[in-house]
Amino acid sequence: MSVPLADRFIQLAYDPGISPKGGGLPGLSVLKNVVNSINLFGIIAVVGALAVSLGVWAWGHHTGGHQAEANGKKGAVVAAGAALGLGAANGIVAFFSALGSQVH
Repeated sequence: MSVPLADRFIQLAYDPGISPKGGGLPGLSVLKNVVNSINLFGIIAVVGALAVSLGVWAWGHHTGGHQAEANGKKGAVVAAGAALGLGAANGIVAFFSALGSQVH
């Protein structure tokens, strides 16, 4: 006997009832501190990369080194993008987590 198609879809749409909860496992505060420290390290590294890239850009411009100037510009744009990503990481994850929780 075969299972009707509608019953198959009902089985696929089963809700397991799992949702994120804080405090379920030990060490959550330690993990948050580690991730916060990694984010801070990343931001500090981006500041250094931006400073170096801007220096290379200026040096290339003033010496006529077009390759160095182009590399400095690329580095500055990449550093700015990395800073944007690091600063917006919580918001990006929260946005997509909320969006994902609306899928039924």
